[in-house]
Amino acid sequence: MTEQARPAPEAVPEAPDVLGELRAQGFDVSALTEEQRTLIHGLSVDELALLLDIKARLEDPGDEVHAHSEIAGGALF
Repeated sequence: MTEQARPAPEAVPEAPDVLGELRAQGFDVSALTEEQRTLIHGLSVDELALLLDIKARLEDPGDEVHAHSEIAGGALF
């Protein structure tokens, strides 16, 4: 009985430098605890992309918000 050849394992994507990327995108990673750094270091590429997308959306006010700040002086209602 001959052993069948096993398929080659799929390539594992290179782990991103999560803390470096967050730092480059303006996150203050110096304030993180060691436990938080460990947790964040384990983020996948997709999780990192999602976090950066959320940050970009929060920092980029929409036209409506921008118009209120110019017209109403930033008043909230």
